[in-house]
Amino acid sequence: MPPIRNPILPGFNADPSILRVGDDYYIATSTFEWYPGVQIHHSTDLANWDLVVRPLNRKSQLDMRGAPDSCGVWAPCLTHDGEKFWLVYTYVTRKDGSFKDSHNYIVTAPSIEGPWSDPIHVNSSGFDPSLFHDVDDGRKWFVNMLWDHRRRPRAFAGIALQEFDPVAGKLVGPRKNIFKGTELDLVEGPHLYKRNGWYYLLTAEGGTAYQHACTLARARDIWGPYETHPQTHILTSKDAPFADLQRAGHGDVVDTPDGRTYLVHLTGRPVGQQRRCVLGRETAIQEAYWGEDDWLYIKDGPIPSLYVDVPGVQLLEPNYWAEQRYTFTDDLHKDLQWLRTPESSRIFSVADGVLSLIGRESIGSWFEQALVARRQTHFSYDAETVLDYYSPSDERQFAGLVAYYCRYNFFYLTVTADADGQREISILRSEASYPEGNLDTPTPDPIRIPNEGKVRLALSIRGGLDLQFFYALEGDQEQQQLQKIGPVFDASILSDECGGHQAHGSFTGAFVGVACSDLNGTALPAHFGSFTYRPVQHAADRYHV
Repeated sequence: MPPIRNPILPGFNADPSILRVGDDYYIATSTFEWYPGVQIHHSTDLANWDLVVRPLNRKSQLDMRGAPDSCGVWAPCLTHDGEKFWLVYTYVTRKDGSFKDSHNYIVTAPSIEGPWSDPIHVNSSGFDPSLFHDVDDGRKWFVNMLWDHRRRPRAFAGIALQEFDPVAGKLVGPRKNIFKGTELDLVEGPHLYKRNGWYYLLTAEGGTAYQHACTLARARDIWGPYETHPQTHILTSKDAPFADLQRAGHGDVVDTPDGRTYLVHLTGRPVGQQRRCVLGRETAIQEAYWGEDDWLYIKDGPIPSLYVDVPGVQLLEPNYWAEQRYTFTDDLHKDLQWLRTPESSRIFSVADGVLSLIGRESIGSWFEQALVARRQTHFSYDAETVLDYYSPSDERQFAGLVAYYCRYNFFYLTVTADADGQREISILRSEASYPEGNLDTPTPDPIRIPNEGKVRLALSIRGGLDLQFFYALEGDQEQQQLQKIGPVFDASILSDECGGHQAHGSFTGAFVGVACSDLNGTALPAHFGSFTYRPVQHAADRYHV
């Protein structure tokens, strides 16, 4: 049985929570402002994973219009109490400054596919909630980090514990701060477990950048006091700057039917001299074991391993490196998402092989923008689309192909028009423009094109560092050949490190897709016939597989 290679969920899949029910494993990850909310993957062998559901998929569950970048749905925790699935998560409406408005909810379902209930609001005292089902007495316990706005710049006050009454649907009894963390600080991401009479509390510390870590503590009583692990941090790359997997932390533990133990955790794989994680925060797995002292240890840890032994055999080739050509016959492919709004019919429709985007607000709007995209999961790839029909009247109407991180970081190849209504191809870009959010100038000169006819738009990214745009027009064979437009851009700005907060404030990942805006307010649509994502095995990639 050959070892598998991390990460097991490449690209933006942060804050993993893992669960086993019988022979089935599930991982839930954060989606932040991307809709629908929460990704749940399924596996039977810990090696091969398939996206099965995004449970927060209707307005009564989730409406994120107005949520800033990297807010929205944080740190889901997926559990099962023997009867049904429980999913707890935070919905964040503000994260910058002294205050964090973070609201914690619970939804349930009889099966992983649903139907998932409408949410119950539990509390708003902090974020990263989880639910612990004590099988010995049947009680349920809710834990979340506590936010204290008075303690700036270190407002992470500790881990709160309170009992949850499933019949009443609310917290009951006293609340106690059971663990204030270690000197690494920024304690969050709590999960509770019980084994051999011990209560174990696994937390994340050190922020989400290069000091990130998994910290373990335990107590005989659920209320504490909790003592920390002999190693303090059971998993971290903070003291190993050249390890393949960096930013390792925010973990969760699972046991296999044959008694083996694993920890899943978020990680990042930096590229370039500026060490930017262009694929965002990904999910990795590590083998662990219980020592004779009843403490959990990471095999060959605490530094995470790139290669790990799990029960299954990783079958990357037919799927991971395959070209994905998305067509639009019935509904969006499960790879594709949009931003914030539950009212998707206001921004797109799918019918008769065409994706129609309805021009709404500007690219990067926090309310209603028409952008449909998929995660970047490879350091090198090509993407292209065909704009079947689009007839802009001026420069305030534009549609096309976009590589996107957030409102401050994107590259956008657009079909638009000049003030006289003559169609042209133009590049819009915003390269690390926080906090102004301005477009970068000068822009490459636009290219005039016919007012009728299809337009083929493409881009290539190599090594996560270099981005080049291309275009071609409908017509004879020579015209249909892709031609370069604009210079080579720095693709690495599509990363957490450039998302507006250098260390601990940008949490998502790079996407690529299609978009449409109408700043005249007339909702002019753009019609796309296809979208293709083509992974490239580029020899220069550090993480080439």
